[in-house]
Amino acid sequence: MAFFQNQELLVAAAADLATAGPPLAQAFERAAGIRVQFVFGASGMLARQIENGAPYDVYLSANERFVEDLARSGRVDAGTVRVYALGRLGLWSKRRSLSSLEDLRDPSFRHIAIANPVHAPYGAAAKQALENKGLWKELERRIVYGENVRQALQYAESGNAEAVITSWSLVFDRGALLLPESLHAPIRQSGGMVASTKNAAAARAFLDFLGSPQGQAILKAHGLALPPSR
Repeated sequence: MAFFQNQELLVAAAADLATAGPPLAQAFERAAGIRVQFVFGASGMLARQIENGAPYDVYLSANERFVEDLARSGRVDAGTVRVYALGRLGLWSKRRSLSSLEDLRDPSFRHIAIANPVHAPYGAAAKQALENKGLWKELERRIVYGENVRQALQYAESGNAEAVITSWSLVFDRGALLLPESLHAPIRQSGGMVASTKNAAAARAFLDFLGSPQGQAILKAHGLALPPSR
């Protein structure tokens, strides 16, 4: 891998990558000499920031549609777009272990946190999972929305919600329940280089690293499934 002196990349990344981000940045800096600064948020909100000219170098979304839309509009370099991981949903409560989504019918779960389905792919998947289990109408009045999966988790951590449906990558090591992937559409996490970047070579190198065995091993170690080999 080429060595780039004194360069820094600004990466707009889906909030489910919050735990994987630091080890990715450290490993990439060791390999290429490029520092990486992550800005985490809901994928849809980050996409709007890129549309409005935010100076990111790389966009890592939890939903490939946002990346494809930006590629069509010329905001993301279409030749760099790739699926880098597959996401899963986790159900977690600070109060007790949960064995199924049906446990949320218990009236003691007065507030159930999910990310906002409008902006956050994991929020849309959480709503879809509840709908497919026939629980959405029953539980909708108890749903509280976080701006992204990290904020939804914070509601459950602080006691402002009794349970959370969030990304598996944020709760896989907390005794959470991994929800069946059959309950929702696949969460195909996709990324690409922001077309306006002034660090194109470094951005491409980072995306290559993300898809390399080392990058994929880091993602897997932090609760993300790997996409099928191309």
